[in-house]
Amino acid sequence: MTDTTAESTEESVRTEVRAWLEANWNPDYGLVEWREKLCDSGWGAPHWPKEWYGRDLPVKFNAVIDEEFAKVGAVGVAKAGIRTLAAATILAHGTDLHKQKFLKRILTGEDTWCQLFSEPGSGSDMAGAVTRADKRGNKWVINGQKVWTTSAHKAHWGLLLARADWDKVKHKGLAYFILDMKQPGVQVHPLRQMNGHASFNQVFFTDAEVEPEMMICDVGDGWTVATTTLMHERRGADGLRSWATASQKPGRIYEEERAEIATTMEPYKWYPQRAGRVDLVLQRAKETGKIADPVVRQEIAKLLIMSKSAEWTARRARAAQEQGKPQGPEGSLGKLVASNVARQAARVHTYMTGADALLSGEDSPMGGTIAEILVSVPASSIAGGTDEIQRNIISERVLKMPRETSVDTSKPFKDVPRNIVASR
Repeated sequence: MTDTTAESTEESVRTEVRAWLEANWNPDYGLVEWREKLCDSGWGAPHWPKEWYGRDLPVKFNAVIDEEFAKVGAVGVAKAGIRTLAAATILAHGTDLHKQKFLKRILTGEDTWCQLFSEPGSGSDMAGAVTRADKRGNKWVINGQKVWTTSAHKAHWGLLLARADWDKVKHKGLAYFILDMKQPGVQVHPLRQMNGHASFNQVFFTDAEVEPEMMICDVGDGWTVATTTLMHERRGADGLRSWATASQKPGRIYEEERAEIATTMEPYKWYPQRAGRVDLVLQRAKETGKIADPVVRQEIAKLLIMSKSAEWTARRARAAQEQGKPQGPEGSLGKLVASNVARQAARVHTYMTGADALLSGEDSPMGGTIAEILVSVPASSIAGGTDEIQRNIISERVLKMPRETSVDTSKPFKDVPRNIVASR
């Protein structure tokens, strides 16, 4: 690997990656074969450390590198879905064993991941988890239930937050594990959504096992690790506006990429609709003639202003990341703004389409896309922490307002009243 120093400039990075692509890119590679070359070169995740498949480059150069890849049609590493959260969490908190075992396979796309946080009895209160982690011999044994788990039906590995100490207060009794999703003690049941997709799942654990080395942190530090995962998830909320588009170019690598998008990444294909599809608004306004309606025009203007403001908020978050600043509450700002944009977009699509917005099927507006937007947008205010949770974070961490009174953080969790009964 050529040494790329901290003195790199945009032009030097562009020149170097362009030369590497000219010497190495070939669409007849297999998808995994090509991604392994990317890992070894460091160009697949250039902002990662050199010892872990990166080049120690500032994040700001990622856009430059992506531009050069796009110019030649080169496929990048697998960097969509929960796997990105897994990689970020492992890089921040994992052991060398975790990094050796998982990071490369995350980038090549050979492993699929899911996030085992939410539970039916605790809603957005992630720290209220009652899924049990008990030490038996030299293994951890997991019993309990998780819900709203995207891609659990396809995942090889899960990021699990579980309660390992009931005698500590709520946030201090948690542990964070990497769990094998393919073992007999894990049962996954897909949940059918009102938009027709089945991305989410219920997951049941019955004496599922975790080897001790698959524990990310000490008991009591699970919430700290989970916060890292959540901050990355919220910081990436603006990425829900777009999704992978399969290239129709000929070549083995494109064929395999198309297959990956159609299978492994299938649970995420409705995510652009969940973000409101602001990109379709002007097109629809012209098609429907509503571009001439002064009331609708005002609503469209309001939406575009909100969307541009959200873009600037996301840029500030990325600028903080480029400066090496840790994940912070700006992720909650972006997440809340994205929810507001999605709702306004759904409102605008309804104004423009009228009652036909409720129709689905081939004869409906845009082949059912408008209807899918309307029934998918509510998810943006729930997934990754509800709008109410984001407002609390913003009020306390950004505006420095006093915390709300809590009745469950001053006593052992086993003594906290709950709306479900956990076996102990």
